[in-house]
Amino acid sequence: KCMTEPRVLLDPTSEAEPAHRALLARPPSLDGLTIGLLSISKRTSDVFLDAVESHLKGRGLETARFVKPTFARPAPLELRQEIATRCDVVVEALAD
Repeated sequence: KCMTEPRVLLDPTSEAEPAHRALLARPPSLDGLTIGLLSISKRTSDVFLDAVESHLKGRGLETARFVKPTFARPAPLELRQEIATRCDVVVEALAD
């Protein structure tokens, strides 16, 4: 059911006119891909990512963990470049 419903993306920034970005196509499978798990450093985001990582590794999938220095600022360029070169897809943990 989830895969057939239209998706609504919300921009959590305070932009008056949010930037429109084209979505990338989802890979047909996660097999053989490296899945980046990015914590933005909010409280308990590691608990969420631990559960996601456990599920993914249980399926035999490759993961790589990353942490932003602070949730209050964009990820440093070096971190973004590392994620982009090491990972095929990324899960970002935002929750408190």
